[in-house]
Amino acid sequence: MPIIQSVDRAMHILDLFDDYNKEIKLIEIAERMELHKSTVHSLLKTLQKHHYIEQNSENGKYTLGMKLFERGNYVIQSLDLRTVAKEDLVNLSKETGRTVHLVILDGKEGIYIDKVENSNATIFYSRIGRRVPLHSSGVGKALIAFKKANELESIMKGYEFTKQTTQTLTDKKSLLKELENVRKQGFAIDNEENEPGVYCVALPIKDHNGQVVAAISSSTTASHITQEDIKNIVDSLKKAADNISKKLGFGFRDIVSE
Repeated sequence: MPIIQSVDRAMHILDLFDDYNKEIKLIEIAERMELHKSTVHSLLKTLQKHHYIEQNSENGKYTLGMKLFERGNYVIQSLDLRTVAKEDLVNLSKETGRTVHLVILDGKEGIYIDKVENSNATIFYSRIGRRVPLHSSGVGKALIAFKKANELESIMKGYEFTKQTTQTLTDKKSLLKELENVRKQGFAIDNEENEPGVYCVALPIKDHNGQVVAAISSSTTASHITQEDIKNIVDSLKKAADNISKKLGFGFRDIVSE
C-alpha cells in the first residue's frame, strides 16, 4: 500500500514531541526531519490550522495541540475494559494452566468482572459478579495499595475486617503494612487469607492517567506452591498487566504540554 509522503511527514513531526521535547523550534524540527525549513513550515501550518500543533507566541516554538487531547479522550472513552483485557486473560490462562481473574473496585469491595478457566485449573471458587473483600484477597490489595493516602483513609473508614480464614488480616495496621509491601514489590498475594487452600497472586492494571482501574490475578493451590512457582506467576501476570495497561494508554507520553 502506497504511503502519502506529506501525511507521513506530519505524523513524524507529532512523534518528535515527548517529555523531553515539549516545545521545539522550527529549525530543530527541520534538522531532525532532514527537510528544508519551508517544507516543515508548511506542514506545521497545516497541523496548526487543525489544532494538532500550536505555536507559542512569545518564543515561536511549537507544541502539541489540544485536538490530540480531544481525540485521545474519544479513544479512551470507547475502550471497554473486559474487551481490552480478554485476549491477555486467555493467553495468561493458557500459559499458566490456571484460572485468571479481572477485578475492579466497587465501593469497599472488589468485584469479578471476568475470568478465564483453564481445563487443568484446580481453583473454581470464583464467578463473574462475585464480590471479594479487599483486606483478604490479592486482587483487593492490588486495587487499593496505590491509592492516595486520603482515598485509602476513606476506604478504611468503617471498614469491616471480616475473618475469612485463620490467615486473614483483621486490623487496619496489619493491612496498611501489607499494602506497603505490595507497593515495594509491585504485586499482592493472598496466602490462604480469603479461601482455605488457595494461593493467589495479583497485579494492578493502570489507565492513561496512571490510576489503578483493575487488578489481574492467578490462583492455585497453596499446598504445592514454591518460590519458583511464585516468580513464574508474577512474571506472567506482569506481562499481561503491562500489556492491558498499555492498551488503556498507560505509559504513553502526555499529549498536552505542561
